[in-house]
Amino acid sequence: MTLTECRDLRTGDVPWQETDWPSRPSDPFPAEPVDVAIVGSGIVGALIAQWLADSGRRIALFDRRPPGCGSTAASTAEIMWAMDVPMSHLATEIGEAEAARRWTRVLTAVRDLGKHIDALGLNGGRVARPTLYLTGSVLDEAGLVREADIHRRNGLPSVFLRAEEVAERFDIAARAAIASQGGFEIEPVRLCHALLDRARREGANLHWPVDVTGLHPDDSGIVLEMADGRSCRAENVILATGYERASLFLPPAFGLHSTFAIATPPGGAPLWRERAMIWEASDPYLYVRTDRIGRIIAGGEDIESADEAVRNALLGSKAGAIAAKLETLLGARPITIDRKWAATFGASPDGLPAIGPVATMPNVWMAAGFGGNGIAFASLAAQMLERELGGEPDPDRDCFSPYRFD
Repeated sequence: MTLTECRDLRTGDVPWQETDWPSRPSDPFPAEPVDVAIVGSGIVGALIAQWLADSGRRIALFDRRPPGCGSTAASTAEIMWAMDVPMSHLATEIGEAEAARRWTRVLTAVRDLGKHIDALGLNGGRVARPTLYLTGSVLDEAGLVREADIHRRNGLPSVFLRAEEVAERFDIAARAAIASQGGFEIEPVRLCHALLDRARREGANLHWPVDVTGLHPDDSGIVLEMADGRSCRAENVILATGYERASLFLPPAFGLHSTFAIATPPGGAPLWRERAMIWEASDPYLYVRTDRIGRIIAGGEDIESADEAVRNALLGSKAGAIAAKLETLLGARPITIDRKWAATFGASPDGLPAIGPVATMPNVWMAAGFGGNGIAFASLAAQMLERELGGEPDPDRDCFSPYRFD
């Protein structure tokens, strides 16, 4: 019996050198109650822990695997504020004002995350990049014009570019696009570990391998039950378990898919101008960026199945399909695959995360970054949960509630 699903979260060779990930030691198991227990030590749990530890709370993180070595290690780490579901599409469902409210809040969270990384001087800091959103099967050129207009009306830093403008400015195949500012790239595991190191210096404790199998509320909080029989008492519990869902608490609207990615050998990039982070208004979409040592990192070709055997069997063909799409985008310049990997990936109907109190147990909170902006959503979760744990309901709680689709 476990609190969360147990999954093989990734397969293949990610571009972040695993030999560069010295394991963070596990701290002695808590002998006293803590203020906040965080289940999960990936990028979401790490950022929340660092944020809350800086405010003086006693924090304990628990994970069944080494920190940052699950879905975080599979991330292509393009930090953007635009969501998988276009803003214009979301506006038809909930109205433009409500769509703008959600998108603006995510934009603010991305900007604040960048400032936070810079202020801390964290190892694994960010590099600012423009983003380029190309026409595709979800939005044609007329659809992109409408999307750019709704961005502009609501103060989002975007501009529409005609196909010839895209080709001239970025030196890629001519396709209309929206160019946006405010995004950046990171090295995901390095940043995760840097945040954990900072949190531990502020008094947070890290415990692994520890499998949390149950939560039991009582008069003074929540008792976390471990698979080995130990227990820890916490005033509040935050579930930051990524794509290993806490199925008792997370509604089925938050589904699991599989995604695929490749990296070229170092030193070959950039093959286009401004090192823009590029993605398509398609389903599934191609997404591309470069890294600090001159690799091209590209992904996509998502499938709706989260079955690990199905995903793994497709890795070779999906990597080839990504490389072929990339060659077309770059004008048939040859692409050499140095690394390829596949991973479990989460999605929601509106492309937004599940953040907030769970409905069936007091003092338990969800921080599930489902959608293509998981690290951006980590920043959003840290801000929202700091406010909530301080006794002040976040004004946008309903926008990101795990139960908004009920």
